[in-house]
Amino acid sequence: MNFIEELRWRGMLQDITPGLEEALAAGPMTGYIGFDPTAPSLTIGNFVPIMLLKLFQLSGHKPIALMGGATGRIGDPSGKDKERELKSYDELDANLARQQEQLKKFLDFEGVPNKAELVNNLDFYKDMKVLDFLRDVGKTLTVNYMMSKESVQKRLETGISYTEFSYQLLQAYDYQRLYDLHGCRLQMGGSDQWGNITAGTEFIRRNLEAKAFALTAPLLTKADGSKFGKSEAGNIWLDPEMTSPYKFYQFWINCADADLSRFFRTFTLRSREEVEALESQHADNPRELKRLLAEELTKRVHSEEDYASVLKVSELLFGGKADKDALSALSTAELDTVAQEIPPFQIPASLLANGVNIVDLLAEHTTITPSKSEARKAIQNNAISVNKEKITSHETAIGPEALLHGKFILLENGKKNKYLLLAV
Repeated sequence: MNFIEELRWRGMLQDITPGLEEALAAGPMTGYIGFDPTAPSLTIGNFVPIMLLKLFQLSGHKPIALMGGATGRIGDPSGKDKERELKSYDELDANLARQQEQLKKFLDFEGVPNKAELVNNLDFYKDMKVLDFLRDVGKTLTVNYMMSKESVQKRLETGISYTEFSYQLLQAYDYQRLYDLHGCRLQMGGSDQWGNITAGTEFIRRNLEAKAFALTAPLLTKADGSKFGKSEAGNIWLDPEMTSPYKFYQFWINCADADLSRFFRTFTLRSREEVEALESQHADNPRELKRLLAEELTKRVHSEEDYASVLKVSELLFGGKADKDALSALSTAELDTVAQEIPPFQIPASLLANGVNIVDLLAEHTTITPSKSEARKAIQNNAISVNKEKITSHETAIGPEALLHGKFILLENGKKNKYLLLAV
């Protein structure tokens, strides 16, 4: 695999420094991307740099994921219109540990000659004295040079602290240390990082009299201009406790048709030939292409088991084939996911102890029907189901035996209106 050509056809190449293609063609290279632990999980917005590292490794080169144990304590001004709120050291350390475990799922850290490495940039600074930093690091770049960077220019009107202004010094010095310690000659990132990355190449040129390279990918935004990785509910996280596998899957299924080609080419591990064939085959059926992407990414980010679970929940919510057995096969976690997707009602468990009349349940303890007469009419029209079984009599009593996993009851009013009762 030719790394640069791979990025080009995927639309993932923004800027490169001169000579990089020739240097990559000359033999394996070591390259890195930094990840600051500002959150307890990576997001799908971080998946672009992860893909850069993955494709770099598949091209025969050695990737380094640099964890920002130091830079995370400072805050990167790139892409921000105001100061970041500083997090505690304990929180940053906990975030870093969780992010490291996530990265291990996506890169090969064992069993290959060009195995990936995790490095913490806190190791570069924890024993450094402030005077040493100012003398050895701060002396390398002029204020004029640092002020010219886009990340700084955008903040001049709203204000930028010396702390965030100094961020590019740390990122540049990181590159120099990785060059020294690991022979790293390439730094990659999003296009908003170009200024910080080229500051690093300048560090290596001035301080080591050596040549290093930079590469950026375009920032991924949606066709409507909104930020990639965000939904109406917020970030789409790679941690299943923060974004369930079901919601993760649905993000890709529901992406806009206008975004599909970019998303598919950016995130799939399929070859160019396969991608172009699938795009041609499903040109009139974008839904299928979305499904293929959602399946691949759900399995890669989560697991085969999580994908199977997603399909079961999806079938219950949207399919027409889910029956009583399929419902009974759902786990507590899967039913918890269902409860997040359809209107839930809480009822006291004691209500079911001696059986509650179905009409009373529908009209008095939920808002599924507006009145008892409407409840009776729905039953008469064969519209009401409890746990996928039709209710044929308005005298039916619902007791504790109806509870799934001792907690859930699925009520349906017609084919499309589904509700989950939670016994508390």
